[in-house]
Amino acid sequence: MNSLVLALVGVAMIVAGYLLYSRFLARKVYRLDPDYITPAHRYEDGVDFIPTNKLVLWGHHFTSVAGAAPIVGPAVAVIWGWGPAFLWVTLGTVFFAGMHDLGALWASGRNKAQSIGTLSGKYIGRHGRNLFLVVIFLLLLMVNAAFAVVISNLLVSTPTAVIPTWGAIVVALLVGQAIYRLKWSLPLVSVVGVGALYGLMLLGDRFPIVLPETILGLSANAFWIVVLFVYAGIASMLPVWMLLQPRDYINGLQLFIGLGILYGAILISSPTVVAPFYNENVPEGTPGIIPLLFVTIACGAISGFHGIVSSGTSSKQIAKETDARFVGYFGAVGEGLLSLGTIIAVTAGFRSLADWEEVYSAFGQGGVQAFVTAGGQILNTGLGIPTGLSSTILATMAVLFAATTMDTGVRLQRFVVAEIGGILGLKLGTLVSTLIVLAVTMGLAFGAGADGSGGMVIWPLFGTTNQLMAALTLSIVCVILLRLRRPVLPVLLPLVFVAFMSVYALFVQLGQFWNAQNWLLLILDVIILVSALWVLVTAFGAMAAARRAPAVTPEEDEAVDAEDALEPSGGRRG
Repeated sequence: MNSLVLALVGVAMIVAGYLLYSRFLARKVYRLDPDYITPAHRYEDGVDFIPTNKLVLWGHHFTSVAGAAPIVGPAVAVIWGWGPAFLWVTLGTVFFAGMHDLGALWASGRNKAQSIGTLSGKYIGRHGRNLFLVVIFLLLLMVNAAFAVVISNLLVSTPTAVIPTWGAIVVALLVGQAIYRLKWSLPLVSVVGVGALYGLMLLGDRFPIVLPETILGLSANAFWIVVLFVYAGIASMLPVWMLLQPRDYINGLQLFIGLGILYGAILISSPTVVAPFYNENVPEGTPGIIPLLFVTIACGAISGFHGIVSSGTSSKQIAKETDARFVGYFGAVGEGLLSLGTIIAVTAGFRSLADWEEVYSAFGQGGVQAFVTAGGQILNTGLGIPTGLSSTILATMAVLFAATTMDTGVRLQRFVVAEIGGILGLKLGTLVSTLIVLAVTMGLAFGAGADGSGGMVIWPLFGTTNQLMAALTLSIVCVILLRLRRPVLPVLLPLVFVAFMSVYALFVQLGQFWNAQNWLLLILDVIILVSALWVLVTAFGAMAAARRAPAVTPEEDEAVDAEDALEPSGGRRG
């Protein structure tokens, strides 16, 4: 199979999804209103609620939801062959991910930009909300702790990525000042910012930063993890316009250009896909493709984490409701293109099937390092970029994706901690909530691994937890649509599919954890399974009740709050 054919067909499917299917969703299902006054205007505070240019907000949303997962998942899942991974990414992006992200953004925007966890209290009840928050907290814990490990590993294995990774923060701070204080035009800021980032890559390639084996008694990996958490904690407390928004926007442009470079190299070199369409010779111990494919590739097909971002930060910055189509659905398109590029890189970036099989000698092999190595080979062959610089570009892409997700993840986990505190009758300020988040995530990172790698201990549950979160989010969107008497099948069918595959995968993992006597993961698996099933059963009951009840108008639905719902500021209503 020629990789160029794979790229053209995949890109055409995903782009057609945005041009056609997202328009149908926006007009017929969610019925986006350009005159609706969004929470960004209603509650503008200069910190979290800020009406934002849709291009800037798309950059924040895209880079926040992408992370390393759309690279890791597909780069592992191709062990079953490129065909299943390709189909799930392309069809998933069009009919699952884009619909889910747009739906979560719309639902939150129509409810004071409240988080999806708070909305569960309004639409499926207090007990469902409490269990919902448990799933959200565990998912964010997995993302924040594990992505710190991914980033630190890349900074150690690819020291040429150190300067561009940390230099991007300085660029972002300057971009924020240029946009909001100096009032530079967005095109000028974009050109200067992206140019600075690529200049940093050239600088990093020439001056790699290699840390000594131990720093202050910590290994190099552990040192980077501590620095990352300290940075993420500080960044999560700053106004979004100062660092989060500009960092994500300029990274989003740079990362999309990086994708363009990768696809350009594929177009020119047209490498042959050496991996099989369906791999019948999988290594011993590889689990069955059903249901594991659908939880191994989460981000890039559909991801519950996206719903948390959509309702946690993005909904607070939407200037016009109609922007949600571009921000939400097209954000999913960007991630789908990244996953598709990853699939091509890790199946066509090897000289032979034997070389590919050597890397994929066991389930779980591949991942980010395979993407960097194989993708770098394609850039070198197609565009003549030196192998070292190619690896720097792709490693920096992966690091910046993961870092921006971690930035947003810590901020979101702070919101969740404040929400839980409100339920318990505790008013937790920004600093206290942030310190709790850092204590829990770093406690996991270093409590289960002296080098800070403890975040990977619970990572095996990420895929199933993430997909269950997507199903739970879709269940709330379904309840809202049923109350409004809108078309519900475009949401309900993906909800049933994702819920079934996720629960099935959790039961499969229960057996694996039991056989391995991994009691920690077994207990967490049970907690997640029980919480999710409870919420799903409650949600389907709420759907049935909504269908029987009289229809309500959008204004009537918006005016109804759960008796214990939280206001956007995080405080309880008086």
